[in-house]
Amino acid sequence: MSTALNKARQLAPRAIAPSWTDRAVRGVVVVAALASLYAMAADLEISLEAFGKGGEKLIRFLGAMVPPSDGHDPMRIVRALGETFAMAFLGTVLAALAALPLGLIGAKTVVSDPTLHFAFRRTPDLFRGARALVWALTFVAAFGLGPFGGVLALAIADVPGLAKLYAEAIENADEKAVEGLRAAGAPAPVMLRYGLFPQVAPLMASQTLFYLEANFRHAAVLGIVGAGGIGFELEERIRIFAFSQVSFIVILYVLCVAALDTVSQQIRSRLA
Repeated sequence: MSTALNKARQLAPRAIAPSWTDRAVRGVVVVAALASLYAMAADLEISLEAFGKGGEKLIRFLGAMVPPSDGHDPMRIVRALGETFAMAFLGTVLAALAALPLGLIGAKTVVSDPTLHFAFRRTPDLFRGARALVWALTFVAAFGLGPFGGVLALAIADVPGLAKLYAEAIENADEKAVEGLRAAGAPAPVMLRYGLFPQVAPLMASQTLFYLEANFRHAAVLGIVGAGGIGFELEERIRIFAFSQVSFIVILYVLCVAALDTVSQQIRSRLA
């Protein structure tokens, strides 16, 4: 017993210590990674000189932001914030309305056929690669400047994600209530209305509120490309170097985002 233990102690360091081959392979991998990183930085023209030049301009811009100014037209900014929230709200509502039937047919507890379930569940994923900004650029080009393109962009970008979340919520619901109504001879709409939706409605509402928070933040970015809202006002002032008004808009927008997140979080905590 002691002899075997001594042999194990002698072999343990050799087993733990990496061999020269392993060290060489690790060294090659590290060198290749560093070389790739350097090549990417060189291709993107990232250098200390660029940081220095940009840093000087950034310091001047930050200095010009103090003190914040409303540009003697605060109501215009307030209206733009209201327009941004309206874009986020309408986009979220449209996305939820479109995602609800997609989530329903994408749940395997509703559509049990594997082929149909795969088709219904994966078809919305084809649109997940294009973010709201890409859709906004497309719709602005098609419908012109304004919030209409932003609303459509938010809605279409949210549908795949919400449909997937809705489908997962439906799949995790307790089937006993639905089975009881089915045994009683209830039609499918009645089973969904009284057996399924009371279980999943709070969770789906919470998920929709979370998307509303995100859309209110994303809507500002869409405005920069011409989709209306506070982003349009922000881009206009950046273009004319009115950085004191930029800081005022940013501060007010951050406060609005924080207020919306707080209210939404309280609502979601009550729904949980």
